[in-house]
Parts: sequence; C-alpha cells; structure tokens
Amino acid sequence: MTGSDQSTVDTSKALANAFMKANPTIKIEVEHQPGGSEGDNVIKTRLATGEMTDVFWYNSGSLLQALNPAQTLVDLTGDPVLANVQEDYLPVVTQGGKVFGVPATTLTGGGILYNRKVYDKLGLQVPKTWAEFMANNDKIKAAGITPMIGTFKDTWTSQIFVLADYYNVQSAAPTFAQDYTAGKVKYASTPAALGGFQHLADVHAKDYLNKGYGSATLDQGLKLLVEGKGAHYAMLSGLLPPLLATYPQTATDVGFFGVPGTDVAKNGATVWEPAAIYIAKTTEHLDAAKKFLAFVASPAGTEAVTAAVPPSGPYRVKGSKLPEDALQVAKDLQIYIDNKATAPALEFLSPIKGPSLEQITVAVGSGLTPPAEAAAQYDQDVEKQAKQLGLAGW
Repeated sequence: MTGSDQSTVDTSKALANAFMKANPTIKIEVEHQPGGSEGDNVIKTRLATGEMTDVFWYNSGSLLQALNPAQTLVDLTGDPVLANVQEDYLPVVTQGGKVFGVPATTLTGGGILYNRKVYDKLGLQVPKTWAEFMANNDKIKAAGITPMIGTFKDTWTSQIFVLADYYNVQSAAPTFAQDYTAGKVKYASTPAALGGFQHLADVHAKDYLNKGYGSATLDQGLKLLVEGKGAHYAMLSGLLPPLLATYPQTATDVGFFGVPGTDVAKNGATVWEPAAIYIAKTTEHLDAAKKFLAFVASPAGTEAVTAAVPPSGPYRVKGSKLPEDALQVAKDLQIYIDNKATAPALEFLSPIKGPSLEQITVAVGSGLTPPAEAAAQYDQDVEKQAKQLGLAGW
C-alpha cells in the first residue's frame, strides 16, 4: 500500500515492476491510500485490525511512534535487509532501539535555494557563515536584485528559516531534541535555537525581501528565483522537480546550501529524510517481503526509481549514484551527505511541533515580533501540544 500523489505512485510502480522483473516468481499488487489524515487513519485502522498489506509506505521520523511499531511491524534490527541503508538514516526508522523500515525515495534539503547565474554574475561564493551570507545579500541588493524571497501568503513557507536551522542547533546543543521532547530545554532559553527567529528578523531589518512579500505565494517565489529576479529563497529542494516542465533551467540554474551558522568548521545542512517502506507483522509472505525491502534499499532499486522520477536529492542507500543530469540541488546535497554534515529536521527527532509556528514566523519576518518574544510564544504553543501527547516532563 502506497500514497496517491503522483511522485509516490510513480516511485512505487517503478520499484514493484523492477523487482518483479528480477524475481519472476514473486507478484506484487499495489494499492493506494488517500493523502493526509484520511490516509493516516486507513493505515492505523488496518494495522489495528490485522488487515494491513504485507508491505506499506509511511512517514519516517517521529510520526512512526503513532503506529505502535513494536506491536504492528516486523523488527529488522540486524537483518541483511538493512545492509545498504546509510547509518545516518537509521534513527528516523528506529523506535525503542529497534529498526523497522528502509528509505523509499530521496531525501530533501531544507535551507537556501539560490540562483547560480546571479552568483556567477556578481562573483559570489557560497557562504559558510551567516556573516558571509549577509555580505552576499548586501552585494546582491547593491546590484539591484532582490536578495531574499519571502512568500508569506503561503504562511508555512515562513517557517523554513527556523526549521532548516536545526543542523546549527544540534551542532551547538547535541542533546537538544531529547531534552526538548522531555521538557527540559526551551527555544527562548537556548541561544542556538533562537537563531532561526533571529535570521528572519535580520533579513527584514536589512530590507532584503521582495516587494509584496506579505501577499506573495510559493509559486510566485519559485518563479522569481528561477528567473533570477530574486537570489535566495529559504525553501525545500524537493519542490523543484515540478518546475522542470515550464522552466527546464531549474535543473542547472538553482543550487542549494544549508542555512549558514556561526562556525565555518561546523558548516552543514538540515535534511528532510525520505519516507520508509515497512513490513506489517501480520504478513504471511515474510521472506518475499524482506526480499522486496532489500531490493528497495539497493543500488538496483534506486536506479529503477531514477529512471521514473528525476531525483531532487540523494538516496539514503550505499552505492547509489545520482545520474549525470541530476538537478544541481541534488548534487549540492550529495556533498553534505558525503561530508557527513547533515542533521534531520527536528520533526524527525521529536513529536513536538506547535501548530502556530507559521503565524509566529510571519510576524517575525514582517518585523512585527522580536525574535526573543517569538521564541517564548512558540514555547507556549508547543506546551499545549506536548500535554495533549501526554509526554513526560510537561
């Protein structure tokens, strides 16, 4: 069972067909569940009633715990199925010290998408620190180009500076995710965690944003970036492939770098990890299911996917290579992976994400709320959710 959005459908079909070609005695039937909370409920209900398909596609990260994996999924810890899965990926499919899934697709980078032609024209280098980034913005503004794109009509886009800054938070406070989940640390009292809110304020204070950023949409922002009318956009790399049909230059003209921190030696990027494929405990075809998961998490599996869906990021599978014509953002992300300089977004490490973050970040990015006040507001927002989840320490 797999999702119903086009990219997921195409990926699942490519994996199933390639596997059946290599294993003619095994047949895979694919069914699709709806997206969003409706699809979530289908999966939880079928797991609870013992009517789940042998294998299924679902989120990695903190959402996995909602499936009660120890009771409902096959434990793959130490199994040869995982032989080719990169170690960095394993924490987001692990609950209670046991590993349950393999990566279904590519990862997505969260950080700064930038126009490479603007950088070439102005002789700029990819910044490794926030100070270097702001210096680049000054030069871009002096050249009459919008330094930063804001699209606050689609309020969720305002959060990326905070969410994509998590690599820098973890570098400065390695136990932040656990301590945050346990209610021991807060955004407002952790200097590194305040950084993302401060970035929004810095960009607004310097008047780097496009005119009309408050009413601009995601689609308008991506268009400004690809056309070189805006140089930087705090965004997710996975949103680029649909642009290729209208703007083929997206593949070469748009690059990616992580939100810069304060220390050149700790330069890295925050990533949104791939969804996973899991085996239901009720399966009557365990050997075949394991054989399929081993194929998904192999170079042969990723090659089958690449042939069907242009990758917007690297795979989490050892030995997998990006094609020569991969999107530039995927090649840029690969460098961070090779350097072991990535951290998953906080939502993959903690179940807590307050519902009002996007309203708070719009206010900071519009110059209406100071960063420290915004962080305190977010800590209050999060507290309600943590109590609803019944987490210890709240």
